[in-house]
Formats: sequence, structure tokens, C-alpha cells
Amino acid sequence: MFRKCIALLALLCAPFSLLAWGVVGHRAVARIAENHLTSSAKREVARLLGSETMPLVSTWPDEIRSDPQYSNTGPWHYLNVATGLDFPAFVAQLNAAPATSPANAYTALQQVRKDLKDLQKTAAEKLFALKFLIHLVGDVHQPLHLGHADDRGGNSITVSWRGHDTNLHSIWDGDLVEYPGFTYSEMAIAYDHATPAQIKQWQKDDMAAWLFESYQLCTPAYASAAANPKFDYHFYPTFGPQVEQQILKAGIRLAGVLNEVFGK
Repeated sequence: MFRKCIALLALLCAPFSLLAWGVVGHRAVARIAENHLTSSAKREVARLLGSETMPLVSTWPDEIRSDPQYSNTGPWHYLNVATGLDFPAFVAQLNAAPATSPANAYTALQQVRKDLKDLQKTAAEKLFALKFLIHLVGDVHQPLHLGHADDRGGNSITVSWRGHDTNLHSIWDGDLVEYPGFTYSEMAIAYDHATPAQIKQWQKDDMAAWLFESYQLCTPAYASAAANPKFDYHFYPTFGPQVEQQILKAGIRLAGVLNEVFGK
């Protein structure tokens, strides 16, 4: 009991930058994905989750990070890379990590998708993989989770947001997402407006392309902090549309992966 209390206290005291898209954003991604599942995917997801739901388990991988038995999953939530890479160089860096031991968000995503398709995995193992898949697809669509290695994805860049000190990563994790004041259900309703053509293209894109999109979105994010680290009410109109688009893409692509995994 004492260890559990200490773990909970550590989570409550942890910086908000541990939570890409925050609770609202992750749950909105999961709710959007639910809207685009095939009947077979809905059935298999419901079978694995039991009494739980996709939105509610979407934050579980963040909630367990303070538990020592899951300490190996910390690096699964992000991938910090060098600056100025084109797509071939970026993909080369993705493929440089050992695939047999998830070392970052890219290798972890590949592993949990593989585990969900593995007929030899137990129901408990598949449930673990499903929860991480739901979460990590959201993570990799947050641009600063594909940020620069030398500043730890913007965590080392001090800025202010509407008068209080914070860092660039935290603004993208939480402040920008929470600015409209939506609940996750309201956010999913407001953002889920992809056209059939967009859905087809986004679900066709390779995972490496997802990550490279986020990596490219880092450039204007970093430039904004360099130009003026004191962010005010102008900041959301500038970057809010990108946040909305990334949350929508994450939901559509998550549905695409689950439809593919549970297609038969």
C-alpha cells in the first residue's frame, strides 16, 4: 500500500509534459477512432477491453509510468531526433533503433501492432498492446514528441504562456489542447469532420510518414519560441488548427490500424 501511495504521489507531482495531448486530447483521439471502426474491429476491441472503453484506457500508459514494473516503457512515448533531416535520413534514423527491444515510439508502435496480430499472445498481452497502441498513436501526432534531441523535445526551452512560466513541450501537450475548453466528447464531435478522401489517404500513410509529419511541424513550433518566448492570446489562433488536424489524423489513423489488425 505504501509503495502504491508513493507511486500515485509521484504521478501527481510529475510535470504535465509527460502527458501528450493531456487527458482530453488522448480521449478525443480514441473517441474519433471509435467512430470509424469496422464492425469486426468494434467487436474485437470490445472483447479485449471488457467493461473499459477506448477513451478511458487511452491515458493508461501515462498513468502507469511511475510504477517501477513499467519503467521500461518510458522511452516508448517519444522519439527525439537530430534537426534538419529529410525524409530518407529521418527513416534511416527510425530504422537504426533495434526492433527487438522497443526503444522509442516508432519501435514500440510496431511491436504492439505485431503483438495484437500474434495468435500466440494471451488475452492479457493483447490488452496491454491495445492500450499502448491507442495511446502511442496519439503521442506520435504531437509534434514535440518528435522534437529535437538536444532540447529534449522542447522540454528545455523556457517560455511563458499567458503570464506563467512553462516550457515549449508542455504548451503543446496541454495548454493548446485545453484552450477551447472542450470535454473530450465535445472535442471529438467538433474535430471529426474528415472527408472520405482524407480518411482514405491518412489511413494509407505509413507510420514513418506520420512521424515525419510531426517532425516537420516542429519547425514552426520552435521558430515561434525563438521569435518571442512570451506567448499570449495570439498563439492559439496560429497553432490551434494544427492541433485540431493532428488530433483528427491520430483518431482516423488509429481506426485504420485497428481495422487492419482485426479485419478478419
